[in-house]
Amino acid sequence: MVLPNHGANAHHVYERLGIEMPEVVIDFSENVNPLGPPAFVKERWSTYAGLITKYPDPNGEPFRSAAAKYHNVSVSNVLVGNGAAELFAALAKRYENKRAVLIHPTFSEYEATLAPYNVYIKEIMATGELSLDEVFDEVEFAEVIYICRPNNPTGYLIPLETIKQIAEYAKRYKCEVILDEAFLDFIDENESFIPYLKDFPNVIIVRSMTKMYAIPGLRLGYAVASEQIVNDIRSSMPQWNSNAIATAIGAECLQEEAYRNQAITFAKEMREQMTVFLEKWNCIVLPSTTNFICFQLPDATRSKAFFTYLLAKGCVLRHTENFKGLDGKWFRVGMKEKPQMEHLQKEMTAWFEENLSS
Repeated sequence: MVLPNHGANAHHVYERLGIEMPEVVIDFSENVNPLGPPAFVKERWSTYAGLITKYPDPNGEPFRSAAAKYHNVSVSNVLVGNGAAELFAALAKRYENKRAVLIHPTFSEYEATLAPYNVYIKEIMATGELSLDEVFDEVEFAEVIYICRPNNPTGYLIPLETIKQIAEYAKRYKCEVILDEAFLDFIDENESFIPYLKDFPNVIIVRSMTKMYAIPGLRLGYAVASEQIVNDIRSSMPQWNSNAIATAIGAECLQEEAYRNQAITFAKEMREQMTVFLEKWNCIVLPSTTNFICFQLPDATRSKAFFTYLLAKGCVLRHTENFKGLDGKWFRVGMKEKPQMEHLQKEMTAWFEENLSS
């Protein structure tokens, strides 16, 4: 049975496995901010609703200018997308009949979007620290390398200095670097590579508004790159690709500093509590820097039984069947509000007591 390739939309998991979906389900497979969107979204929703009668700005304004200001770059360096997913799809065309390097386990959309364009993919496996020698060996013969930072699904953050080394080496061999910073908001903006772009015209950074601001239904993401790359990619994208409500709300989201700080603190607290709980039961927990953690049972052969047990209890974890290098033996759990995390731990404890020794 093939499970869905992404988290969220929990009903698809129940349908694929033939398990009756409980009335109450908590979806830990999604990894958006559990605090919900900033308060202003609901407070001013009637104002945004009026925008549906107008065509959106073709360049994604006012969000494009807001993102440029937020990152202290020129507007010409920002490209707005209908979610980061659209940007990855548009980028993939750039590498038709070329060679790409992927570092697994990683976000499945990279490979999925490259597939239609006859891209030769070289894979590097690294659940933790990355071998620079291996990366350099592959970059010499590639046109692009994709790096997810922090990594999805492991949560591992490749050090900024390591990224600089990779970008420098890649520039020498005319290899582009696509740096996915979708979850960087949950760490610290000082960890972003964006301030270094002026020295690395071969680097393209992709950001998502979904994760931090809990607005997946609006579909909004953006890329930051050289003006030439932005223009090249934009030329292959549809007109009016971002809607007026998304760009208006997105622009205001970037002003919500107190909200971001609260989310960062909360995610860290929940992540640390969940890590302590899992390690108490001898689970292997990968070090994470963001709003989710990746873990393995002490007996990985029991993974399917554990997963289906929790589904029956209304707790949906993110399976890893489609993450190369994890192969279904690990789980990703997104952080939720404290009562929901406590409920998950309660259901896990019941299974652990029945099936594991502490």
